[in-house]
Amino acid sequence: MSPRLRTVGTLAAVAAIAVLAGGCSSPDDWSRPQAAPSPVGALGAGFVDRSAPPAPEATITPSPGSWDAVHPSPGYRVVLLTTGDDPPTRTLVAAVTEWAKEEHVSLKTVTATKPDQFVPRISEAIDLAPDLVISAGDDLIDPLALVTANHLGQQFLVVGAELAEPTENVTAADWAGASFRGEGLGMSSTYDPSSFTPERTAAAVRAGVASVLNGLTGIVIWLH
Repeated sequence: MSPRLRTVGTLAAVAAIAVLAGGCSSPDDWSRPQAAPSPVGALGAGFVDRSAPPAPEATITPSPGSWDAVHPSPGYRVVLLTTGDDPPTRTLVAAVTEWAKEEHVSLKTVTATKPDQFVPRISEAIDLAPDLVISAGDDLIDPLALVTANHLGQQFLVVGAELAEPTENVTAADWAGASFRGEGLGMSSTYDPSSFTPERTAAAVRAGVASVLNGLTGIVIWLH
């Protein structure tokens, strides 16, 4: 083989290796910067009155399904922050996981198994710099209340519970039967673990994400 042909062959091999390496890069590699997320699709009528935006800490009651047309833009990065193995939490985790799969979201999970891990795991989730942290598990509510106000640049979505005094970066999706607001306030008389159905938790995840994507944050989304 001539030197020229050997050179061409070598370059082709190098190029092939480069393409293969690029193709094998993990879709969960978050080291590269990306554009800010944006909603794909629009909120339907009845989600919120745009002429009178909700005030901070307000509660809105959107029409069922008014969030269905909203999807995250490609490459949306989410951390599922969770603790607990009770049936409501397992149902919430399944709802987030299934939503991420259906929407092709890049999802990482951070789990706290003991109380002394709550704040460190929240910090770990923030350090991953996701577009959104979704919290599942009542025991995280009080630690989140301590941490989130110091990280206003990070968006949080609490599903199936809410912070008593959320800052502008903490949104909640809640319903009758899911009303935990922290140890100081405890469970309300309407708390009902059986209300955490797959259908309701799935709707809460989608409604909450749709609200965050549209800049409607720091509020409570109350589902019928």
